[in-house]
Amino acid sequence: MPPKRRSAGTIQNKEPKKRRESSSPDIKTTPEFSVKKHKDKDADFVALCKNLQVSDLVCDSTWKMYKSLEECLDEFAEDEKRLWGSCLFTVVTDMDVTYFTISQVLKAVSMNVKQFVALVRKLDINLDAISTKVNSALKRLENKYDVTLALYQRFEKTCKRIFAVAPEAKKTEIIRTCWTMFLLAKGKALQMEDDLVISFQLLLCTLELFIKRCPSALLQPLYQSAVSKVQIPVTRTSRRNQNNAKARPAEPEANMLLLETLCKENECNIDEVKNVYQSSFSAFLVSLDLPKSPGLPQASSVNEQYEEHYLKSRDIDARLFLDYDETLLMPEIDPVQVERTPKKNMLEEDAIPIPQTPIRAAMTSIQQLRGDLTTCGDRPSTNLATYFKNCTVDPTRDVLKRLETLGPTFSQKFAEAVGPRCITLGKQRFTLGVKLYYKVMEAMLKSEEKRLSVQNFSKLLNDSTFHTSLLACALEVVMATYGESSFKTGGYNHGRGGDPGEADLCFPWILDFLNISGFDFYKVIESFIKADPTLSKDIVKHLETCENLIMECIAWKTDSPLFELLKQEHEGGAVEQAEAPASFNQPLQHNHTAADLYLSPVRPCLRSLPSDSTAPPGSQPAAPPPNQPAPQAVGKNPRNLKSNSLSLFYKKLYRLAYTRLKMLCSYLLSSHSELEPIIWTLFQHTLQHKYELMRDRHLDQLMMSAMYAICKVKSVDLRFKAIVSSYKNMPNTNQETFKHVLITEGQYDSIIVFYNQVFMQKLKTNILQYASTRPPTLSPIPQIPCSPYKLPSSPVRLPGSSNVYVSPMKSSRPPGMMTPRSRMLVSIGESFGTPNRFQKINQMVSSGEHAMKRASDHGSTPKLLKRLRFDVDGQDEPDGSKSDGDSTLIQRLNDLTSARSRMQEQKMKANAESLKEQL
Repeated sequence: MPPKRRSAGTIQNKEPKKRRESSSPDIKTTPEFSVKKHKDKDADFVALCKNLQVSDLVCDSTWKMYKSLEECLDEFAEDEKRLWGSCLFTVVTDMDVTYFTISQVLKAVSMNVKQFVALVRKLDINLDAISTKVNSALKRLENKYDVTLALYQRFEKTCKRIFAVAPEAKKTEIIRTCWTMFLLAKGKALQMEDDLVISFQLLLCTLELFIKRCPSALLQPLYQSAVSKVQIPVTRTSRRNQNNAKARPAEPEANMLLLETLCKENECNIDEVKNVYQSSFSAFLVSLDLPKSPGLPQASSVNEQYEEHYLKSRDIDARLFLDYDETLLMPEIDPVQVERTPKKNMLEEDAIPIPQTPIRAAMTSIQQLRGDLTTCGDRPSTNLATYFKNCTVDPTRDVLKRLETLGPTFSQKFAEAVGPRCITLGKQRFTLGVKLYYKVMEAMLKSEEKRLSVQNFSKLLNDSTFHTSLLACALEVVMATYGESSFKTGGYNHGRGGDPGEADLCFPWILDFLNISGFDFYKVIESFIKADPTLSKDIVKHLETCENLIMECIAWKTDSPLFELLKQEHEGGAVEQAEAPASFNQPLQHNHTAADLYLSPVRPCLRSLPSDSTAPPGSQPAAPPPNQPAPQAVGKNPRNLKSNSLSLFYKKLYRLAYTRLKMLCSYLLSSHSELEPIIWTLFQHTLQHKYELMRDRHLDQLMMSAMYAICKVKSVDLRFKAIVSSYKNMPNTNQETFKHVLITEGQYDSIIVFYNQVFMQKLKTNILQYASTRPPTLSPIPQIPCSPYKLPSSPVRLPGSSNVYVSPMKSSRPPGMMTPRSRMLVSIGESFGTPNRFQKINQMVSSGEHAMKRASDHGSTPKLLKRLRFDVDGQDEPDGSKSDGDSTLIQRLNDLTSARSRMQEQKMKANAESLKEQL
């Protein structure tokens, strides 16, 4: 069923009376739907299937699915028709058939996109009713909707600044055609249509075309001026090429002044937009044969072509944004909860932060990255070249050759994932990555020189794995900044269950491209973050998530070097294990640098120091210079060597494992808190002594299995279904973790089959020990740090305070690029401006969201937190104190005021007494 025809009151493109669904090669023609075959089904359900033109097989399969869920349907408030629509979507996605678009099914069941996504997810959470394939399709739908919504909101806002108020009818027609043409350009030029940045740049290109071709009277003065100052060049063909002019239209040229105006108004980089125009948008215009006609594109032609693309993609009809259609209902945004950024070009008194939209956030992040790399080159700096020359073996040639080889390959692979004409964009991303690579490398070497007092880093700088991992991290930062690398599937995508033809740049794409292991990549992350204090908080979080994914599963692939290190550690009879259990409850020390980890696997243990060592008691032995071998222990019985890289990996692994286990236990075993340390002991024992169980598997699979095993031997009724249901609510989880578990080589099944056939068989003797009267000794609980990274730019808590933090000012960041979130910056000791700014701050604080205190151990209802908070992450006080509502800062200010008053009173009293004595 086609979407409803738009209102005739506005000038628009008339849609064909009937959608030509058979015109698309992907739309399958099916036999006539037979109502008589479905007399056993609900009449309204049969009518819905007929309306959506599905086959008899789809109708039967959907009804069967619905009936299998019927006994649980009382849990849902939605009516049956909406459930039917959700089941239909699930069935056709699993069967990989095409009968209706998303917009058609949404209209048929009267739902918007967000409601539809929430309902299908609810079916999965409560009933485990959808496959990983459906979940992947659902996530793509949600991502694309969110991106398109953000683009339309910016388009609507921009059009108000571009077009004059009257005549309304003509302006409406141009706006509708412009938006439809952009949707068509995005669909044809990009394979990743949920790429926000490139899509937005394409939108600016489309606006440029319509602005320069529409009547001048329809434009606002700023854009009238931009068009009039530069005449559009007329492309002429030589006599030699006149005969070929019709076969190959001339490449359209952009009005650069107009593009610059659009980019400046939208805080977008002009060079990047220009490249998008020349590479992708120009080719799109040529394909439509538009360069030959100087006027506006024909509305009917553009609409018809988008109609065909929309039907073929089986997607949402994004033209409906223009009509504020109920299926694309825009969610209301609470202005209090929106991140804010200071508005530019305003007087200091009026510089109230404005909402931080997705596009504004993306443009700000890109601007910050490019600004930080302005002074960096794509060749080694003078200082870096000096480090290279100081090496015993100069690595310069190998470094340059490696980048020269990888650059074109990266651009090509980038274009294959994003769009066929995006090679130039890939080259830009790679160049930025190279600049960041050189910048961080130089900072690392300076830090190592200060730490070790050496300048010859020959061994490190001639290590190809170190260079490739450092480059991978730099490229990952660049792609994450542009939004091309993220975690769109809710965690690491194993590459199964989704669309086999789908390609994206999500992590760990960069590892596969550069052919490096996740374990090698992990070694550089912490040092990379410390070496570049200008990295944004979001990027640091992204890299931390990458590190967690590596520890959870990526480092445990069969070909990972981690297994060889573990084998050496165990077979060599090392005195200390990868992580001594006694150190679990000690703070995680970050004393190792990338140089230590890459020049590992072996370093002397702490007790292998020579007897004449002058190191103070309890101190860590200094690592040897990166260009020298590790010193050997002195004595008759030298200790076996220990791997720094393996030790630090296991320290972080245990802390991550316990954090996730504690969260799952809080969901399921709050009334059996005594089981948590027992489960942790079995879990930790498995990771340490049965690490082969992690090969090609996920950390959470062993966690869930350990929980079930202990509950079983302790006679606590906890079923795997309950474990899986609660596990879905944890952050960064994926269905494949419990639905697609390795059993034997090449064979996968559910987590229950894994437990019965693998986990229990390997650990049966150990599991039964916990049921005996003499159970194994419990493993110490790891100490969980607040943050694994203490950056120079991180806020520092003032001594003696719980919620007062001070952040060092970055001299390298201009004030205009600072982006406070929902709060204003006050610089003590500087002019603050007019008094009404205090009133504005009070208004912002008063309208801010109320913080909620943490629930007590007894599960009481959270109370409103009235005190002010100055901590960056918005964390409450650890003890949840201050019931009177006064913040520590307010109390201290009151104390200071009282103290000053007492001092003044004493001074006045002393003056009075002195005067009295004089009299």
